[in-house]
Amino acid sequence: MALYADLHRHLGGSVVPRVLWRYFQRHSQDLADRFPEYEEFEAFYTKKRKTLDEYLELHTLVEGVQTVQTLPYFIYRLIRGAYIFENLAYLELRYTPYLRTPESLSQNERIEAMAEIVKVVGKSSQVKEYPIITSQILCMHSRLPYTVNKAIVDLAAGMREYVCAIDVAGGDSQYGDRLKEFIGLYQYAQSLGLKTTGHLFETKDGCYPQLLPFLMRIGHGIQIPLRYPELLKEVASAKQCLEICPTTYLKTGTLEHLSELKIVFDRCFAAGVDLVICTDNAGLHNVRLPFEYENLLTQDVISFEQLQACQDAAFRHAFAWPYSQPPASLLIGLLQEKSDLSLSGANS
Repeated sequence: MALYADLHRHLGGSVVPRVLWRYFQRHSQDLADRFPEYEEFEAFYTKKRKTLDEYLELHTLVEGVQTVQTLPYFIYRLIRGAYIFENLAYLELRYTPYLRTPESLSQNERIEAMAEIVKVVGKSSQVKEYPIITSQILCMHSRLPYTVNKAIVDLAAGMREYVCAIDVAGGDSQYGDRLKEFIGLYQYAQSLGLKTTGHLFETKDGCYPQLLPFLMRIGHGIQIPLRYPELLKEVASAKQCLEICPTTYLKTGTLEHLSELKIVFDRCFAAGVDLVICTDNAGLHNVRLPFEYENLLTQDVISFEQLQACQDAAFRHAFAWPYSQPPASLLIGLLQEKSDLSLSGANS
């Protein structure tokens, strides 16, 4: 059995349509009235959008119901599905904690409330019957003020038992006017010893090479091999990987066909750049991680050898994976040790 690591999954986009719709029916009369039939809701929730910005608006639908009280409900179902249906051994969940705090509070009160959100997400992710190793990536946001984003970095540094890194999200085309600000925040995060990733080079409007030196991993990054292949040498030298989320690019209109990713994989492998395959928003897409791999394989975007290389790279680049090897290698090693001991006993 293959075991997987997903390094790029958003908490807001992780809720599968059926679970979200049932929650609406039971706990939100307004949303239940808006989506009375499941089939209608699934079609709305998972359909292709014209742009990344339009796609990101869907997150607000989920963020509004993911509160400190309801997060355990959603996270339990997320962990259960990831373990049973996806064979996940490791999962990094990313989100902006500020957006899970009550809008009725002042900005300072919402900042204070973020710590409880992180604690609830961390504790709810530890489900004994579904033993997945999990950690959190806290996302700064392109539409939040500097004060809030800095508070998110400080929170990440102060809650390392739950948090493994920081990110910046909210649409990569929005960074331009605040580039110096985000560079300063990443420098500040590095001074605190935090690990870093960031949504970058996802779309043609989100290409900011100035941010690359401050990232350990690149969230998406597909425009580097597609439009700026001269940067691949720099990425390889820095031992950065690209977090590739195939279905996302179809849902956002960034790509028309998965086949367009073949040049991404071919150029990155040729340049020695690692790629990890992720879901981004598995619930929003209704596509789980093993099927991301299968779709790439069956549509001749990657080979079996490349598939296995991406599986191994995911564990190698995981920010909080506690072992030096992926779980399959660990299991093989354990079985080999047992076999050697048996043979030794038989020969003595």
